[in-house]
Amino acid sequence: MKKIRSALISLSDKTNLKPLLQALKKNRVKIISSGGTFKIIKKLGFKCLEVSKFTNSDEILEGRVKTLHPKIHAGILNKRDNKTHSKEMKIRGFQNIDLVIVNFYPFEKAINEKKNHGKIIENIDIGGPTMVRAAAKNYNDVTVITSHEQYFELIDELKINKGSTSLKFREKMSRIAFTETAYYDSVITNYFNEISKISFPEKKIIHKKLVEKLRYGENPHQESALYSDSKSLLLNQIHGKTLSYNNYNDIFSALRISKTLPKNKGTVIIKHANPCGVSILDNKIKSYKSALACDPLSAFGGIVSFNFKVTELLASELKKNFYEVIIANGFDRAALKILKSKKNLRLIDASKFSLNENIKFNSFENSILMQSTDNQHISKKNIKIVSKKKPNKTQIENLLFAFNICRFVKSNAIVLVSNKSTVGIGSGQPSRLDSCQIAINKMDKFNNTQDEIVAASDAFFPFQDGIEKLIQSGVSAVIQPSGSIRDKDIISFANATGTVLVFSKTRHFNH
Repeated sequence: MKKIRSALISLSDKTNLKPLLQALKKNRVKIISSGGTFKIIKKLGFKCLEVSKFTNSDEILEGRVKTLHPKIHAGILNKRDNKTHSKEMKIRGFQNIDLVIVNFYPFEKAINEKKNHGKIIENIDIGGPTMVRAAAKNYNDVTVITSHEQYFELIDELKINKGSTSLKFREKMSRIAFTETAYYDSVITNYFNEISKISFPEKKIIHKKLVEKLRYGENPHQESALYSDSKSLLLNQIHGKTLSYNNYNDIFSALRISKTLPKNKGTVIIKHANPCGVSILDNKIKSYKSALACDPLSAFGGIVSFNFKVTELLASELKKNFYEVIIANGFDRAALKILKSKKNLRLIDASKFSLNENIKFNSFENSILMQSTDNQHISKKNIKIVSKKKPNKTQIENLLFAFNICRFVKSNAIVLVSNKSTVGIGSGQPSRLDSCQIAINKMDKFNNTQDEIVAASDAFFPFQDGIEKLIQSGVSAVIQPSGSIRDKDIISFANATGTVLVFSKTRHFNH
């Protein structure tokens, strides 16, 4: 046990300060503070010694230097049971500081709210992290508190131990404190990398906050948690059971597609992180029914994402099927009443969510693969018509739509589209030919379309057998990346069969 006799308090966030001060007063703790914190403590009616009077040194450089003083850091860092330290402290007339309560300048908030680089730099805290690191290092003798959320735990600790703290408590607070300083510095590091446009620095520091500990991972024997840059993903769950690891995986897959579709259009149905039906028809009911028709069996137990608000009429259709999650840009009140009748159905409002993902991660053992996100906008600028037969406007629209969806399907990927809706999807096969066959089988089984069919492949056809199979199934136009040594053979085959062939300038594997 270590008795708390003196505390240094320096806060940017002054939440819950009064009950903390009351507890310190009750335990006769001498308080030292500076700046705005000193003024607030005095205003609240508590005794406090200003840092400048404690150190006999004025604050200088517009407040940049106030706690960076030997008297402060010696008071924190000295080992109480070390005779040499005790002697030096006595010779210099320095006093122990037993408790450090500090939170940092809001740098993360500054980079989100400010555009002026100079003002952002002024929000880099120096003295705060320095004191916290010193106290955390000397946790054997000193208690460190870094968040107002810890105040009541400290108050309870002082009450139980009659004004002292236990080693176990101090060690816990030290661990949290070092996490805080590491996180804080990582935010600063990443800010400088971003303004310098450096995506892959020599040392990569990842900073995330725990959003929630999940029940388990992909399987019940695996542990799992969700982390993010903030404690909110801007996804508002308004009904249903707690989300699982697999739910989140499917939700992220759905949103990656939904948010690339035209504004206020688009239905995406996901199963095991793969799309099993997508439509961008203007009519919202037809959009959902067309997406569902692509593969209604696979849709069972999947998740649906709408790039628009769900109405009462649409909710009535959704209720007919079993889904784990429904995502939308809001729900009408009548729609909520219908959907909430399904107790376990999770409803997610994603109206405030937007895609800002720049880097993707894939981890293995102690290594992390990183790459920039495949967020390229698919447009006419990205393609080249290489066949003699030229596509009409409808074919171009369907080809671009098919190719956009194709990049979100696990490779090897084949997507068949008719009338702005998928009618067959082949995914995740080692053989591109097998993916073609799966897509065709899905189309033949579930879709009796009378409209023209187009196909997209996420990479080039190395041989003509794949494109031949698609043409034999009724496909009239194909889009694929170029780059094969047999591109000319594929073009010749398309010309011989009167098929529209469009080459993309980019490949879109999704492993």
